[in-house]
Amino acid sequence: METLLASLRAAAEPTRLRLLALAQRGAFCVMDFTEILGQSQPRLSRHLKLLCDTGLLDRVREGSNVWFTLPQGDTGALPRDLIARLPSDDPVLEADRRQAARVLAERARVASESFRQKGSDWDEMRALGLPAQAVEDALLSLVPDGSGALLDIGTGTGRVLELLALRVRQALGVDASRSMLALARSRLAGPDYGHCAVRLADMYRLPLASASFDIVVMQMVLHHAEDPGLVLAEAARVLRPGGHLLLIDLAEHDRKDLTDRLAHRWPGFSDEAITALFGSLALTPREPLTLPGPLPVRIWPAAAPAEATSPTLERAI
Repeated sequence: METLLASLRAAAEPTRLRLLALAQRGAFCVMDFTEILGQSQPRLSRHLKLLCDTGLLDRVREGSNVWFTLPQGDTGALPRDLIARLPSDDPVLEADRRQAARVLAERARVASESFRQKGSDWDEMRALGLPAQAVEDALLSLVPDGSGALLDIGTGTGRVLELLALRVRQALGVDASRSMLALARSRLAGPDYGHCAVRLADMYRLPLASASFDIVVMQMVLHHAEDPGLVLAEAARVLRPGGHLLLIDLAEHDRKDLTDRLAHRWPGFSDEAITALFGSLALTPREPLTLPGPLPVRIWPAAAPAEATSPTLERAI
């Protein structure tokens, strides 16, 4: 009985319950937890030690890395039962899930053999053998010379910015990965890219003013999102009246190996799903483009209303 009470006392703290809920999604290291929860490493290390000491988490060492997971078998029954009792719609846990999905996707992206070999030339389009050149040609056709301000959400190594730089007045790429942004800055170091910049940002809460971009591009980003609607809502928020959203992603498919190997949260999207999301945000969908390949890629263009339909919420830049 004393062992059970000790475990229950260990779990009876908000941060430790959040850690248990996250561990249900997979193995994380301390640095992952610090990034997801936004708390210091020493503080989280103390919480993790208590959870491990009482058997609510397992500590697994792999070389120089230490991973924290839920115990397997009967040992894991108590923490799994506690997690099952947490409200699924709790806003703090929902935010943690979104951050965890981003961390897992970034881990898969950086761990990619193609990324390690090709560095700044890596992107997910090429890693999957998709028609990258056809996508780029289509993007060029959709962004005319003399366009205004461009935002590339999930810019990765900055290829979209490089491609469209000469067609826009200014360009900003945002990504949640510091390593990707370092590669993007290297790619955009030439004299033709002085009007381009990249910065660290969360696509669920862009630190950008509303109605500040004429074009927003999201290439191979949405299938990694825990909440695609929220990501698109942020994209719509920063679009100026009459601005254009260009969403490039996988069409709906049945390749489960991709969702497992590359941490895809969604097996592509149907036209109906994207049209419904656009409609909920007052975006007017345009005719989508299909680019055939090993997996079909779709470009879904949409336009923001010519006049704002509701007050905008300004956020500090």
